Amino acid sequence: MVLRAIVLSALMAAMPAKAITDVGDAVPLYSEAELIHLFESNQQLQRVKADECQLVQDIEVRAERVELPAYQFLYGDMLAWGVCVARDVELGLYYMETAARQGLPSALEQLGRYYARGTLVQQDRERAIPYLREAAAMGHLAARIQLAELLLNDYGSPLDYEDAYRWLYQSVTADGRTHRKITQLRRNLEQRMPSNVIARAKRRESFW
Repeated sequence: MVLRAIVLSALMAAMPAKAITDVGDAVPLYSEAELIHLFESNQQLQRVKADECQLVQDIEVRAERVELPAYQFLYGDMLAWGVCVARDVELGLYYMETAARQGLPSALEQLGRYYARGTLVQQDRERAIPYLREAAAMGHLAARIQLAELLLNDYGSPLDYEDAYRWLYQSVTADGRTHRKITQLRRNLEQRMPSNVIARAKRRESFW
C-alpha cells in the first residue's frame, strides 16, 4: 500500500490540476484472485483497456520490483500485444517466462499454447509439451485438454498417456461442450493404452 501511495503521489504531482479533476474515480488495484479469474477467461487485456490504462504504473512496479508472478504475466501480456504500453514482444515473452518459472499455471498454459500454435514464437509442438504438462499437473483444464490433443497427434511421449488420461478423468467442468470434449479425448487415449494402465489411471489418489 505504501508503494502504491508513492507511485500515485508521483503521478498526481506530475499532472496538471485540470487533468487531475478530469480523471474521475480511481480504479482499484486487481487482487491476485481477480487476475487468476481474468486469466482463466482470457479477459485480462480487455480489462486493462476497459480501465482506461489507469493501472499501468502499478502493474509495472509489481512485475519489475515486487516480482509477483500474476503481475509479471499480466505485464508480459500487455507488452507482447502492445496494450496500454509500447509493444515489445521479446520483453513480453521474458516476463511470461519469468511468471512460468515461478509456477503460474496461466503463464505455463499460454506459453504452451503459443508454441503449439506458433503465436509470437516459432511453432514447436514438442517444446509446448513441458509447459502444458506442468500446467496440467497443477489443475489447469485448458492445458489438460491441449496436452491430450498433442499426444493424440503423436507429439510428446506415450509415457505421458497415463498422466494425461488421469488428469482428464479427474477434471470437473459445468460446461457441456467441454465435458463432451474431455470424454472424447479420454476414449481416444484409451485406444492407445493397456487396460491395466487405464484402470490405474482411474484410481483417485488418497488424501488420507
